[in-house]
Amino acid sequence: MRRYHRWALSPWTVLACVLAGGVFGWAAPAPARALGPVGVVYVDLLKMIVLPFMISAVIFSLQNLYREGGASRIFKRMALVFAAFSVAVALLATCTSLLFNPGSGLSPDTRAALGKLVNEDGDRSNTVMSMREEAAPPPSRSIGQVLESLIPQNIFAALANGETLKALVFALLFGFAAGQVPTRLSSGLHEALGTIYHACQTLTRWVNLPLPAVLFCMAAAQIAHSGLEPLQVMAGFVATFLGLSLLLLGAGVLVIARRAGVAHGAVLGALREPFALGVATSNSATCMPAMIDGLAGKLQFSRARVELLVPLTISLLRMGSVAYCVCGTLFIAALYGRPLGAGDVLLLALVSMLSGFASAGMTGIVTVSLVGTTAAYLALPFEAVFVLLAAVDPLCAMARTAVTVVTGCAAVASVCDEPVKL
Repeated sequence: MRRYHRWALSPWTVLACVLAGGVFGWAAPAPARALGPVGVVYVDLLKMIVLPFMISAVIFSLQNLYREGGASRIFKRMALVFAAFSVAVALLATCTSLLFNPGSGLSPDTRAALGKLVNEDGDRSNTVMSMREEAAPPPSRSIGQVLESLIPQNIFAALANGETLKALVFALLFGFAAGQVPTRLSSGLHEALGTIYHACQTLTRWVNLPLPAVLFCMAAAQIAHSGLEPLQVMAGFVATFLGLSLLLLGAGVLVIARRAGVAHGAVLGALREPFALGVATSNSATCMPAMIDGLAGKLQFSRARVELLVPLTISLLRMGSVAYCVCGTLFIAALYGRPLGAGDVLLLALVSMLSGFASAGMTGIVTVSLVGTTAAYLALPFEAVFVLLAAVDPLCAMARTAVTVVTGCAAVASVCDEPVKL
């Protein structure tokens, strides 16, 4: 079983299953569309585990940190690391996108194909209507309203609605309070949370057993639904973002290897499972158990710190979304021939970092809408380009999630003390 698990979560197995599913979806679209529910059920099963796992992990690890001491030092270092990672990713994404400039120099045939893709709609009405109507300005929100939206009035309602940030805020506050309770009174809660935490990890391993077949079904259904034309006409943007993602993934592996004091191959082996899950599900929250197992179990970082930092990192430090906002906005600027000055580029980097923090809990095509926020600050049109970005988002979402997971692991490794080698 262990050998099968390693094979199923190998990056080569993941790539082979995705390619095989894509070929099947292109060659036999009718039966491939029928495989779509397999992926939906699989992702729902993983989402089912996320909230109980996150709450138990945060409270459980905070109790452990209070028993060991040093909780305040961890949070100060976390704030510095999060800020440094956000700035570095935003600047790297900006430089890469400006270097390759994917939206400029398109041939007339490619522009015609892009226009056709924009205007394709089921009844040819919704897209055209939205392009001709004047877009309503986004409602302004004060800082007080934003903070109020983070506080769950009813934690059970927040759990039922899948509101990850509200559940995280509750877990943090409850964990801080539980850490002040004497050990003789909190030992029962500690043991119960530990049971929930380990049970969720076991359940995640069980759900991951059919991953190769699920990947095949998901890729086949996606290609059968959208075809290959979106990838062909958006090849420049997709290639640029995938290249940027590979660069960020490599940087993340280098940081982890240096902090852990191990070879790069050992880091790749430890991150095999969270990377495969990120590509398969396009949902970074479902990767939390695998991230904790890789960092604490395989790379020997402090388990108490890793169990606390991984949920915080996945919820707040979404570097895949930051890189995507930068790349998508610069693609729109190049597509419409809008020159950007140094001030515009710095504003783009800043707004993209904030948008990355705002993307907590967002998955899939909802994340694409964040590009509209950054485009609005630079007075760039977004409505028509949204259709183009949405058409290739399934592939970009895989890379976006993988970047969030691996850079999140790098951030956790940077906050934690270096593991002691015996």
